[in-house]
Amino acid sequence: MSIYDRIELLIKTRGMTKKDFCQELGISTGNLGDWKRGKSTPSTNKLIEISAFFDTSLDWLLTGRERTPYQIHESMEAYVADVTKLGEMGGKLTPVEAAFIQEYLEFVQYRREKKKGGN
Repeated sequence: MSIYDRIELLIKTRGMTKKDFCQELGISTGNLGDWKRGKSTPSTNKLIEISAFFDTSLDWLLTGRERTPYQIHESMEAYVADVTKLGEMGGKLTPVEAAFIQEYLEFVQYRREKKKGGN
């Protein structure tokens, strides 16, 4: 299956016409025809737009396979929350360094909470 075949499948799955697809993404019907005949392929920017439009991965669009993500599962306990203990990990921290690390840890926690809230 080619990139064009996968794009055509996405168009059909969305219930669109090829003309609607071209208008929506600013693609000429001539370019779409060239993709179908293998005369050319979509530019990188256009592939990114198509991927975003159909909410599909670039991996699938390009290869037909999804990339298997490597996930690391960690608990919050894996992180040092008390910056005074960081000094035990290779030397003493200055008060400025400790304050910086504490601020960073608070920032990371804030971002996680904000992400969980859907923002």
